[in-house]
Amino acid sequence: MASVAQLLRSKASQTVWSTQASASVYDAIAVMAHRKVGALIVAHHGRIAGIVTERDYARKIVLMDRSSRHTPVRDIMSTTVRYVSPDQTTEECMALMTADRIRYLPVIAAAQVIGMVSIGDLIQNLIVEQEQTIQQLEHYIHGNSLQAAQSGLQARRAASLTSQ
Repeated sequence: MASVAQLLRSKASQTVWSTQASASVYDAIAVMAHRKVGALIVAHHGRIAGIVTERDYARKIVLMDRSSRHTPVRDIMSTTVRYVSPDQTTEECMALMTADRIRYLPVIAAAQVIGMVSIGDLIQNLIVEQEQTIQQLEHYIHGNSLQAAQSGLQARRAASLTSQ
């Protein structure tokens, strides 16, 4: 399994987008749509106050028939922010996301947010790792099969030469 640091390096963009706790939910969703992300870090006085996701919007605005233009992010954000460090493995991230039923994990190093890992990032990484494993196994099988065939051919040749 790859480390979170390796995963972050493989991402097209390592930018972490944020919003303020006092911003409207509408503005936060507009940022998510524009940046093509599903979560934003919520900052308050320069510190992480929470995380807001599309899921928060769906459950706490849409289903409750609230106005996103008049509701501040602080009213719907998750204040308990689960996070990982760059040296943790992608397997640990998947376990944490599964256990806590979350889709996004900020990556924190030296008290700074340095990235964001999504469940989609982890699945994409898992697919790449599995493809590499399959290629290695196929190479091993074909390599051993070729060697065995060559050894068998040589043995048959030697046997036919000694029988003549």
